[in-house]
Amino acid sequence: MTLVIFDVDGTLVYSDKRDSQSFADTYEQTYGLPFPTIDWSKYPHVSDDTIFKTVINNHFQRVATEEEMASFKMAFTDRIRQQRALIPEEFNMVSGAKSTIERLIDHPQYTVGVGTGGWKEPAILKLDFVQIPTEPLLISGADGKETRVQIIEEVIQQAQAQQVDFTRIVYVGDATWDVKTTRTMDLPLIGLRRKGDTDFLHQQGVQHVLSDFSDFELFERYVKEAMIPV
Repeated sequence: MTLVIFDVDGTLVYSDKRDSQSFADTYEQTYGLPFPTIDWSKYPHVSDDTIFKTVINNHFQRVATEEEMASFKMAFTDRIRQQRALIPEEFNMVSGAKSTIERLIDHPQYTVGVGTGGWKEPAILKLDFVQIPTEPLLISGADGKETRVQIIEEVIQQAQAQQVDFTRIVYVGDATWDVKTTRTMDLPLIGLRRKGDTDFLHQQGVQHVLSDFSDFELFERYVKEAMIPV
């Protein structure tokens, strides 16, 4: 049994930063201050919890409260929903993602999870937009977690709690922070670069990189062959 864990943004779905800009716009509308940057690499960890807490601390020199984080999360999720209604063409599925998830779910040799640096509710919403099934998935988001290591660890713990007898774990992600996280955790990584710039991840030590999920047989071969980034 292999546990395959997917990132969401840029891996299964994409909106060309429409969701990132929604995060910034929600913050500016809520606090009346400019959001510093939607370049997530500028933050200590690429998780929505860490990003929000960092900006609050920088602006107000205090710790974000649980109440205001919950309120912000709700407003951000609503904005994502509104953006989808206004410009549905901006929220897209990476080619072949839905059928790949469905085939893995139906396959007796795989357990499927999602470990995203975004909060869980908006992540599920974005998957729902493109009809990727979420009910059978093990899902962990940034809610209450500072690091992506903690997020992936929660998916693994969910699988263990269900007594899934897996002998291999493979993560699928698209960004530099996915490389760093899987290297830290000694996990094999399949890279995904939907724009075709596969060298971006190859140069960071990722040996198996796809542009999409249109070739399931190739993806399945990569699941078997994927290595820890060097």
